[in-house]
Amino acid sequence: MGEKKQKEAARNKWKKILVVTIGVMFVVLMVVSSMGSSWISSLAVAKPGDIVTLDYTLYDASGIPIVTTDEQAFRSSIAKGSGMIYSKPLSVTVNQSYADPIYPVQIYTVGTGWGNQFAIFSREYDTISSGVIGMKANEKKTITLPTDDSMTQLWSPEQLARNKVNLTALSVGDIIAMGVSNNPTAMQGNASEITDLRLAEVIRKSNEGAVVDFGYPRIDVTVASINAKH
Repeated sequence: MGEKKQKEAARNKWKKILVVTIGVMFVVLMVVSSMGSSWISSLAVAKPGDIVTLDYTLYDASGIPIVTTDEQAFRSSIAKGSGMIYSKPLSVTVNQSYADPIYPVQIYTVGTGWGNQFAIFSREYDTISSGVIGMKANEKKTITLPTDDSMTQLWSPEQLARNKVNLTALSVGDIIAMGVSNNPTAMQGNASEITDLRLAEVIRKSNEGAVVDFGYPRIDVTVASINAKH
């Protein structure tokens, strides 16, 4: 092949490479533009003051899931005859304490639909809100929750009766649904006081009542969205 033909062949080769490169760049730009600003938000991390929406599963001391936002896991649990609770996502302000004793989360039950609320205690909320610092969208994390003696309480036969629980029918290890309130004093004198649901394990029983443990040692969270503080 002559020198002239070699130069023409080289030029044609580089033209093809340039055309392919431009085509690839065009496709990349189209993909990025179709994503809008979502690709930028996916790089954001949760900072103090941001509002973060979390999917979650809460576990008891035996590692059994108690409450979840995972609909598939909930349906599977129901099919097996288990008592898992289906919940809407948590919305927390990053690294900010919750003022009231109880943070209510809407939950689903067969009888009332989305009419009930589950009680997340303020200490648990605070631990979660600080635990998500630095997390990104779709990132998963296991957070250890407080489970000290403050999570156990002695409930008298009268208190149990207000929750429609009979002391004589209880056994150690039973899991019972309890109504808890931000205003326990008003709750004692008013059966209609609005309460939030909490599942507790009976750890001791006597004539004085039942000692119940409200603590859940672990929560798995996944960041669904981050609404950055402006």
